[in-house]
Formats: sequence, C-alpha cells, structure tokens
Amino acid sequence: MPTPIDPTSLGFLLAENRNQPMHVAGLQLFEKPADAGDDYARQLFESALAVEEISPLFRKRPFVSLGTLGQWVWTDDKDFDVEHHVRHNALPQPGRVRELLELVSRLHGTMLARERPLWECHIVEGLADGRVAMYTKMHHALVDGISAMRLMQSVLTTDEDKRNMPLPFDARAVARTAKARQEAEHNLAAVPVTALRTAVGLTAEAAGMPAAFIKTLTKGIRNETSALSLHAPKTMFNVNITGSRRFAAQGWPLERIRAISKASGTTLNDVVLAMCSGAVRAYLQELGKLPDASLVSMVPVGLKSRGADSMAGGGGNAVGSVMVRLGTDLADPADRLASVHRSMKAGKEALGSMTPNQIVAMSALGMAPSIMIPLLRLNGIVRPPFNLIISNVPGPRSTQYLNGARLTGTYPVSVPMQGMALNITCNSYADDLDFGLTGCRRSVPHLQRLLTYLDEELDLLENAAGVA
Repeated sequence: MPTPIDPTSLGFLLAENRNQPMHVAGLQLFEKPADAGDDYARQLFESALAVEEISPLFRKRPFVSLGTLGQWVWTDDKDFDVEHHVRHNALPQPGRVRELLELVSRLHGTMLARERPLWECHIVEGLADGRVAMYTKMHHALVDGISAMRLMQSVLTTDEDKRNMPLPFDARAVARTAKARQEAEHNLAAVPVTALRTAVGLTAEAAGMPAAFIKTLTKGIRNETSALSLHAPKTMFNVNITGSRRFAAQGWPLERIRAISKASGTTLNDVVLAMCSGAVRAYLQELGKLPDASLVSMVPVGLKSRGADSMAGGGGNAVGSVMVRLGTDLADPADRLASVHRSMKAGKEALGSMTPNQIVAMSALGMAPSIMIPLLRLNGIVRPPFNLIISNVPGPRSTQYLNGARLTGTYPVSVPMQGMALNITCNSYADDLDFGLTGCRRSVPHLQRLLTYLDEELDLLENAAGVA
C-alpha cells in the first residue's frame, strides 16, 4: 500500500540534483576469519544475493503519478532486483587504502536510481593486507547519516564464533534495524534533520522563545558563541559545489585524545574540534586561503535542559546545535583548544537554559540560513552562517564481528551541500576514533592532506598538554 512521503524526506528528494547527491554512507573494514579462504569476499557477496526476504525499508522506492494526484509516495518495488543493489568490487594493485578511498570517492559521487529502492551495498576485495571492505549508501530520504551507521552496526555481534548472521537489508534483521533507527532519531548528530522536522510544530512549550531568541541574537551580534552565527568569514568551503566527491578516512587511538582532555581540563569533543581546527588552519594556510577571522563550525551537542516534554522522553534530555568558533585565527594549538573549550561551554550554557522545544527551534533558526543562501544563489556573496559541520558520534565500545570477520574500522561518509563543501564526521569504535572527511572534489582539492594535518595537530596538542 503506497504511503505519503513525509515533508522532511520529500525535501531531501527535491533538493537533490547532479551537483548535490543526497545519500549518506558508511565504510566498514573487516579482517577475515582465521579459517576463511581466498574466496571469502565472493562467498560474502553470494550469501548477500541469496537473501530470501528483503526488509520492507530496503524495498520501498519513491513514486509520483496522476494516480497519486501528483503526490510523492513510497511504494513497494514489485520488480526488486537484489543484484542491482548488492555489488562485488575488486581494487587495482597495489591494493592500498588509497585505492579503496578512491573507489569510495567515485561511488559516493554517483546518484542513486529513483526507479529503484534508494540504496546500494558494495563488497570490496583486493586490499593488500587481506581485509574486506563494505561500502553501503542510502538516500537521506530513507535515513539520516547516523541512522545509516546504526543500521550497519545493528547486525554485528561481540561473538566471534557466531555465523549465519543477517545483513541489514535481510528481513531477519528487521527488529534490530528498527531499534537502531529509533535510537538514532535521538542521536545528537541528527540535529539538523530533527530541528527542521519539529520546529514547525512547536507547542505552547515554546512560549519563551522571544526572550531566548533575543538573548541568542545579542550573543551573535557580539560575536559570542550561540545557536546563531553572524560572524563566519567567507571561505573556499562556502561555494557552489559539483557532484564529484573525494573521501578520506583514518582512525586514531581514543586514549591519546582522552589523555589530552584530562591534562587540559577540556572535554574529549573539545579535543576533537581542536584537532579539526588545527588541521583546517594548516590546510587553508598551505593553499593561501586562510581568512583572518576564525572559522565557525556547526556542532551538534547533547544537553540536560530544564523541563521535560515528549521530545526528551520525560527526562529533560535534549539535543541542539552550537556554532563554535574554531580559533583558526590563533597560531598556538593550546590557545585554539582553549578557544574551542570556551566556545563550546558558553554555547551549552546558553542552550541549557532553554526547554527542549526551544532548543530545537533555536537550532532550526541557526540552520535556516545554510538552506536559504544556496536556494537564493547567494553563495560567495553573503557571509555563510557557518563554514563546515563537525560531528562526533559515539559508536560500539567493544570489538564487533560479522560472521566471524572482525570489524577493524567504521568510517562515516557524509553529504557535502551547496555552500558547505566539507563535512567532517567522527565515529568512535572500540579503542579508536575514526574520522570520515567528505568533500567536493573540485572545491576541496587534495582533501587527503587534512589527514596529515589532523595527525600533526594531535602531536601538537599532546606536546602542549604535556602528555607526549
């Protein structure tokens, strides 16, 4: 039975064009089981093709016609072809991670076919170290980026001896994937979607919005941290983008980041932002494009707000977005970390004085310019509301397995948008923090250089904190 597509999902469908594919993805790397043969990837691929029943989420496709009175609906794909959605790839020699990232970059720049369900799963072999990769992408109209990551992780297990496990699109995994989607709806990295979905339906709970807005606007005018930003400089990231993508990924031990956090009296997320700040500063300096003013990042945060409503499940929890000054105008890494810490602390305090609905509404107001500026074709003409998005998403704390294959890394592949050519998303897994950097291939040249600068900035922060 066809069901109407909700306004938010429809917005992602209508916003999509060749220069702005609207799918999110995840890259997972697996170490083959000890008893696996050379044809392990082929066996994994064939087992995926042999799935007897596909989960309903992975069978629905968008459809519009005179029969639907011009309304977009989700309909079940009666001609579902699993071989279109599950594909087997092999890397060229020498099979380095570099070749894998180049493949992911090309796959991520290709739009999903709307006449079919909006997802693909690519099983990749040919890595010189013997690992097997899985790149899975889904349209933003189906799930947000964090939901997609949770879907991929929901079918994993801590039992390395377990076999005959379903993949996310297998109907046997429906209960797990449904729970993962529900959890992800409250995840702090889903703030932009949540804010736009709920801000239009505020209750009387938001009666205090005028005072909150004036307070936040005043902070914005003073160039202080708030949910609104009025002082982000123009940068090379805030331009119209092309459809070609470049993806770079790498992980670092969480213990190194925790040590800096403890020694400096900051949070783990502060250190992650400071790493990104130093890396972006060095990257822009190398290209001669570093502005005098500090770059501003939109950062989703989790909060304990006063009051309780249905959004917070009765417990007073809420998520919102803070516009963080990254301190890219400061030469000293310790000063950048201190600047980020002050900015994040002030932003959390500002939002913490609001109710959950007010936080969502304020986040929506903060996000609105990032949508309107590209829509009005004002990129590069007016100041952007912020320069990039940086998200830090908690993941599994223990080692995970898929049919005996050990997950060694899980990297988010995000959505660059018109006016926002760079997106940085981190995903913690076991003892590591895995960074996924996604950018427009033309607007963000040599994106992989940011990985080198992230590594160098981590060293600098360790020295500055005295933990090197």
